[in-house]
Amino acid sequence: MAGGFPQGGDGGGRTADGVGIRTFPFPVERSVCGVGMQIAPMDPDRTWRADALLDRVHRIDFHIVMLLDGGPLRHMIDFTEYEATAGDVLWIRPGQVHRFSRDAEYRGTVLAMQPGFLPRATVEATGLYRYDLPPLMRPGPARLAALRAASDQLRREYEDAETLPLSLHTAVLRHTLTAFLLRLAHLAAGSGDAARPAEDSVFTLFREAVERDFATNHSVTAYADALGYSRRTLARVVRAAGGETPKAFIDRRVVLEAKRLLAHTDLPIGRVGAAVGFPDAANFSKFFQQHTDTAPAAFRAEHR
Repeated sequence: MAGGFPQGGDGGGRTADGVGIRTFPFPVERSVCGVGMQIAPMDPDRTWRADALLDRVHRIDFHIVMLLDGGPLRHMIDFTEYEATAGDVLWIRPGQVHRFSRDAEYRGTVLAMQPGFLPRATVEATGLYRYDLPPLMRPGPARLAALRAASDQLRREYEDAETLPLSLHTAVLRHTLTAFLLRLAHLAAGSGDAARPAEDSVFTLFREAVERDFATNHSVTAYADALGYSRRTLARVVRAAGGETPKAFIDRRVVLEAKRLLAHTDLPIGRVGAAVGFPDAANFSKFFQQHTDTAPAAFRAEHR
């Protein structure tokens, strides 16, 4: 394909029992000084790794931000085809299913960030896990110029691995990356239908717990107990942050994963249900139809 990205490491992508959606890890061994980020021009001769077919649906377990200089192109993220061109920004978050266009030329700057590289306060301030916000952003001229300047500064700091000890180099990168992400987060919030209230640490902890455990835990009480909060407190926080109940938040995450597996793998429907916490196929089918008005088999057929 035309257009490419910083090359990944030698470890293979992960799949669910060999037939799930392939997941590529952050290529930390190829980053400058091994820090948890990379920033570079998009290179037509590079990819996550040598055998990665990016025009097939896959996941990454890290953040990718593409600041585009070329286009137009189409990029699929979680069942939506986004049309982007020069000056647009695409932000793909960990775990999202996506696919690159086979014939499009991806030109510009690509930033990769490993989860855990930034401290929690920065994660919350920059909205790193605001999956509710659209991944495509179209900054105006002034914001685009500011983003490009921040991106250029970040790249200079990233490539300067000689003038500072590693610990200071990493600290400078974290601060410079934070400045870039704060600009990006402000742009992303403005790209949504409505900016939602700031998320506090309780909601961040809940969201992280759901992301980690949704395949085995669908209980609001269990999450509240594990986090050390009452159901009432959790309900108030989740509604303030996202306008829905904790149960609706959990169910939405389960449904999204089920859709991903139905559309993009050949797993039998019973195994899809088991993968999202429903050992009984009939219970899974009932749950899925209640939340989508579509039977799992019909949803799969519609997306094949």
